[in-house]
Amino acid sequence: MSLRLFAALALPDDVADRLVALMKGVPGAKWRPRENLHLTLRFFGEVAEPVADDIDAELSSAAEACAPFEMQLKRAGSFGGADPHALWIGAGETPALARLAAACERAARRAKLKPEKRGFSPHVTLAYLATAPLERVQAFEARLGLFETRPFAVQSFGLYSSFARRNAPSLYRLEAEYKLRG
Repeated sequence: MSLRLFAALALPDDVADRLVALMKGVPGAKWRPRENLHLTLRFFGEVAEPVADDIDAELSSAAEACAPFEMQLKRAGSFGGADPHALWIGAGETPALARLAAACERAARRAKLKPEKRGFSPHVTLAYLATAPLERVQAFEARLGLFETRPFAVQSFGLYSSFARRNAPSLYRLEAEYKLRG
């Protein structure tokens, strides 16, 4: 059996509620359900159970080396340029967040996974886009250019599995939680 896995930060309830309130004004957007809002640290993909066990052990070690920290979410953006395919809210520059993501990347490599080709771009995906008008996407970004959440504490992260569903958003399940102890 295999699992589709990723490491991510869960959001505090009040922060997730604020993000849900932003989900409007872009026709064609497939807004993410509240329970799917998270900040991905590293996507591992489809892995066999023995590899999942290795990832779990390596993430546990990574958590031992990383200290709790504070962060906040700021400003909106999109991926895809003139043909946008996703809307997001970014994370403010936090060296501790970058260190945690790098620790998750090292954990993946120690579990013998291929290196991530894209650089870490901390964000929370709000919507996937198929046919959204570019001007509405740009208006969404402009409207939220100064958006920011309150700073919040990050004291742990999780290993999640993802299950694709037909005609519904993926279902995410927390497989393991790691307390930051560094």
